[in-house]
Amino acid sequence: MGRVRNKTVKKAAKVLIEKYYMKLTSDFHFNKKILSEVGQVPSKKLRNKIAGFATHLLKRIQTGSVKGISLKIQEEERERRLDYVPEKSSVDIDNLRGDQDVKRMLEKAGLEIDIPIDEPVVEEKQQKQARRGQRRQQQ
Repeated sequence: MGRVRNKTVKKAAKVLIEKYYMKLTSDFHFNKKILSEVGQVPSKKLRNKIAGFATHLLKRIQTGSVKGISLKIQEEERERRLDYVPEKSSVDIDNLRGDQDVKRMLEKAGLEIDIPIDEPVVEEKQQKQARRGQRRQQQ
């Protein structure tokens, strides 16, 4: 069963990551040594808890952003994703086709897009049902 991490451990791990992000890795033992060098932690037990939570947060940062940690690298990555413009749009307006309903919807939306109109295709099942109805009416 997991242990409860108190506010001191969480805050210390977040500060450690913000200041020394470039030195830290996803290896607990390496992070423990870095914490011993850069910080003054009163006990070995507390040092291990902080290093463990910092390692946990680093693994979460690799998958996505983590609340409460302001990293310049993390912010730059987010901005880069938002500023990305694809070379070719996934919506190709030249090849749009539609029926009368689509044309009416575009007109109501105020879009003046001239699209070729397709005739509705009546499926075989609908045709068979229509023929059945005609037979019943004849009898």
